[in-house]
Amino acid sequence: MREPSELYTVDEDVARDLTVRADAGQGPVLLHMVRGFVDAGNAGQLSAEHLTERFGTQRLATFDVDALLDYRSRRPTMVFDSATWAEYEEPYLAVDVVRDGEDVPFLLLHGTEPDVQWERYVAAVREIVERFRVPLAVGVHGIPMGVPHTRPLGVTAHASRPELVAEHASWFGRVQVPASASALLEFRLGRWGHDAMGFAVHVPHYLAQSSYPQASLVALQQVERATGLELDLAALEEPAREATEEIERQVEGSEEIAAVVRALEEQYDSFSRAIGRPNLLAEQAEIPTADELGAEFERFLAQQQGGDGPDR
Repeated sequence: MREPSELYTVDEDVARDLTVRADAGQGPVLLHMVRGFVDAGNAGQLSAEHLTERFGTQRLATFDVDALLDYRSRRPTMVFDSATWAEYEEPYLAVDVVRDGEDVPFLLLHGTEPDVQWERYVAAVREIVERFRVPLAVGVHGIPMGVPHTRPLGVTAHASRPELVAEHASWFGRVQVPASASALLEFRLGRWGHDAMGFAVHVPHYLAQSSYPQASLVALQQVERATGLELDLAALEEPAREATEEIERQVEGSEEIAAVVRALEEQYDSFSRAIGRPNLLAEQAEIPTADELGAEFERFLAQQQGGDGPDR
């Protein structure tokens, strides 16, 4: 493997203050929210946008995106205006220093998930973690689940040590899933003796491709509890409320969708009543599969005109 330190550059002026704090035993928490393989409801992306918009940021480290991105598999967008290329959405991957509502600094790793050189990338993040004595790394993303938007969103918590998530109930047994750079980062950091954890918010699968602020609100609530940071979550409450009202409006406009949501509510409530019993085999209503539900919701949204559907 090539030298990990050659994959990124550090602004030493920004690093100086962090180094002083780290030497005093006050290393910053690292939050990582890269846009990658799975992020239902854009939970991680909206969380990162909230943090960078609400708080001041300083660029600490910049990764060499050209060395990490497969442009032909994930092409950036450009704007062609009349007779010229006017804009280019330049991909990035960086670590920013962010100060929370109480002026406590933390690190935010955000941008585009690497397509290649995952081990080298993870080793590079390890160097940053160890240089600034990061006590905890926390990841956030959304996963699609067969749950209704009318019930509280669940969260799957995972960590490098069971003690870090002892207060969270497990929703899954042993399953095999496609890897992500963020999952590998948590896995490797744990093997290297660093504390790492993450929160996967359960997003209704019929909203998985939409921006769902409620998922970001729930995710950052968990981050606050785990880290003690103050992340100004009140600013997310209004967008979450507006999104919910728009979803309700569209559901009310289709009896087919409303029937599916009611079936999901029945299943959710049945499961909730069964938690804690010796056999968690609650009777479930007959509901469509995730693919069938998603196809039906897509069909409904396609019928909407004038941009009435949720943001895609």
